[in-house]
Amino acid sequence: MQRHVVAKAAELPVGARKLVHVGGRDIVVLNVKGELFALSDKCPHKGGSLSRGKLTGAVSSREPGSYTYARPGEILRCPWHGWEFDVRTGKSVCDPRRMRLFCYAVSREAGTKLVEGPYTAELFAVTLEDDYVVVETQ
Repeated sequence: MQRHVVAKAAELPVGARKLVHVGGRDIVVLNVKGELFALSDKCPHKGGSLSRGKLTGAVSSREPGSYTYARPGEILRCPWHGWEFDVRTGKSVCDPRRMRLFCYAVSREAGTKLVEGPYTAELFAVTLEDDYVVVETQ
């Protein structure tokens, strides 16, 4: 593992993000509610810059007209095509192979489930050491 000092802690207050270039890669470092996360800046779909994406949360619905918003700031949306990734795992929120316009039978059933997609944004270990943010790469 290679360790890289990428910023002073003061440069990444809560809600901030910073794009860094280490180990030949562009990496976005995020401070989400005091926790630091580091992900590849390149969306696995078409290469969009995730550092320019919006941090949002997860919306679920048990029935029409009733919505729950959870995990604010933990879902990173690619600015190019809206693909969403969990900042904790790097996993995509949806499966792009199923995102086609087809007609389907519709029924009303209780409950919904968030299904993780098969694509994953690359994650990097990030720590705070002596007031410096350190990212580890392989």
